[in-house]
Amino acid sequence: MLTLRPSQARGYADHGWLKSFHSFSFADYFDPQHMGWGNLRVINEDWIAPGKGFGTHGHRDMEIVTYVLSGALAHKDSMGNVEAILPGEVQRMSAGSGVRHSEFNHAPADTTHLLQIWIAPNVSGITPSYEQKTFASADKQGRLCLVASPDGTQGSVTVHADARLYAGLFEAGQTATLALQPGRKAYVFLVRGKLSVNGMALGAGDAALLADESDVMLTDAAQAEALVFDLAA
Repeated sequence: MLTLRPSQARGYADHGWLKSFHSFSFADYFDPQHMGWGNLRVINEDWIAPGKGFGTHGHRDMEIVTYVLSGALAHKDSMGNVEAILPGEVQRMSAGSGVRHSEFNHAPADTTHLLQIWIAPNVSGITPSYEQKTFASADKQGRLCLVASPDGTQGSVTVHADARLYAGLFEAGQTATLALQPGRKAYVFLVRGKLSVNGMALGAGDAALLADESDVMLTDAAQAEALVFDLAA
């Protein structure tokens, strides 16, 4: 089964300082048909205005992955981490038994564009933890680079969840295929450009939901940046 989730069908919130598209139900956006996909719970595409951000707030029992597309995001948390997250970097925060953090765009003129991703963990009540790694564009060009996994293989950040996240950059003529084990789900989010997933065309902000498929096949690319999730059903 292959289903298109068009960009314009996502939930949208405009708070002035924050503009956000919600792929799944989140905050004031509720759609019982889009509560998540497998153990993927949230993909928010956010634009944070200069000098603005999220004040200190708390999370529990969630794997939170931040993927910055442009600008920079300042992170501070109750574990003592004070970091700047830049394009090409992937941050993972395991909320576990409870963590508090803030996220700000301290730039005087530039908007920060990012994806915040939540994945349901397969363990609860663990000690909160933090990880941040850089993935070079060259490692993503024309291929799917593993950036998050349960075991940290291939230099990926470690998520406490039955999920793997890949990032790829694709120009015309470049293709990639990801094999799926029986019973797995997949989710492809196209950040920018154009791309076909198993023959279905996607534009920027579109997503493809896959179930009962043996492969994820990426073709017909044009200046594309894509995230591909291999998920528990």
